[in-house]
Order: sequence, then C-alpha cells, then structure tokens
Amino acid sequence: MKIAGLTVAYWSVLVAALLPLVCGWLAKSGALGKPRREGGFDNHDPRAWMSRQTGWRARANAAQANSFEALPFFIGAVVIAHQLGATQIRVDVLAFVFVVLRLLYIMMYVADMATARSLIWALAFLVNVAILFA
Repeated sequence: MKIAGLTVAYWSVLVAALLPLVCGWLAKSGALGKPRREGGFDNHDPRAWMSRQTGWRARANAAQANSFEALPFFIGAVVIAHQLGATQIRVDVLAFVFVVLRLLYIMMYVADMATARSLIWALAFLVNVAILFA
C-alpha cells in the first residue's frame, strides 16, 4: 500500500525518526518558558541542563537516546525488506507494529514501568528482526 508515493513501512520510518524528537520535547516540556535561574531549560547548555534532570524528565531523555539507538536497525530492516522484495503488506504491518510498540515503550519508560518497558523493547526488537527476514 502506498500513500503519497511511499509505502506504509516507509511512512513508519518517518514516524520512528520523529519519536526521539517527541521524547526530547517531552523531557523539556514545562521548563521551556521558565527562566534559567529558576531551573528552566537552558538552551545555552542543553546537555548539561538535561544531565541534571531527575524523575520522568530523565526517563524521557533516556527514552530519546534509546529511540535514536533503535532507529538504524529499523531503517535498515525496512530498506532491506523492500530491496529483497518482501511481501509489502507484511512489511507494512510489521513496521506499523514496530512504531506502536516504540510508542508504548516511551510511555512505559516515562511512567517508570521498567518490566513492561523491557518486555515491549524485546517485542519491538523481535518485530524488527521479523521485518529483516520478511
């Protein structure tokens, strides 16, 4: 299936590439409008500011890092599946499932649900492997 010339799997790659940005925004939300002297986001030294965060903000930042880490394998799996002529509907469904699982992963990470988060991470990894061998 194609939408605007791209398969659902390729659209899923775009969404997956945006997930780290969503995590970063989430980690900074509520602190963007506050002055730096009151603990607000410091765009002059954003990494140092982020390293001082705790709780859900720190977990959102960790989810951002993990989202970046998961991206190359996902992109590679989708491109390889396309190049090898995998059944398009199978690749589309698996890529969509991967994105849904990654969204759940982010939610579980921010909510500090470690066991559920790890299970969802493993499922997303297995879905990615399934895309590669589709």
